[in-house]
Amino acid sequence: MSARCAAFLLAAALPVLAGEIPPEQRVSGYAQMGRELRAMQDDAAANPAMLWLVEGEALWKAAVGEDSRSCADCHGETGAAMKGVAARHPAIDPESGRPRNLEQSINFCRTTRQRAAPLDYESRELLALTAFVAAQSRGMPIGIEADDRSRPFIEAGREIFLRRLGQINIACAQCHDDNWGRRLAGSVIPQGHPTGYPLYRLEWQGLGSLHRRLRGCMAGVRAQPFDHGSPELVNLELFLMWRARAMEMEAPAVRP
Repeated sequence: MSARCAAFLLAAALPVLAGEIPPEQRVSGYAQMGRELRAMQDDAAANPAMLWLVEGEALWKAAVGEDSRSCADCHGETGAAMKGVAARHPAIDPESGRPRNLEQSINFCRTTRQRAAPLDYESRELLALTAFVAAQSRGMPIGIEADDRSRPFIEAGREIFLRRLGQINIACAQCHDDNWGRRLAGSVIPQGHPTGYPLYRLEWQGLGSLHRRLRGCMAGVRAQPFDHGSPELVNLELFLMWRARAMEMEAPAVRP
């Protein structure tokens, strides 16, 4: 049975029942993996995402742009100044008043501070830099707060999470709130917390962003995916990070 057929049957047979997961019941996808995959994530020598991390460190120190400036020139050689940054993204951009995710913040620095061309979504370079920055927050609690500026965008993301999408007519919440822990096409349904992105998926045989994963889910229910970096996906990302508030960052993670 294909994943799409299984999703259709799940949508038809299982109504929305459980509602939002209480904080005390929230678990990372790490806890739902087998022992071998957890060991792969925990061992820096075995975690394939570390290849991107090493490349990201080199890019961090590389001078680019018209001003021949590196990330390290502003933020230090080790990246330690980025500790906690990924745990607070998406963050509200003070100029636009809209949320900006980590990839967008990296590109903002490239275009305004380094006067260099922005990096494409899912490019190896942007994934590597994002992984390097995100890794500085590993083990820290996600610190997204709902305040007057962020709350409208969190609610917009929640609306997408609860909205039935695509020809299969299923919402994110039906899988990840109401039926987590069950199996879909042989795989355990996770709660869907974005604690480890960018992460290495065995399915992809490479590193990928949260937006890649969200677009894959949308395609799986036969909906038209939002574009990488679109306001809709950034709002959804913000909601998911808020939903995972206080959970530990584990980027770069490994998933099946």
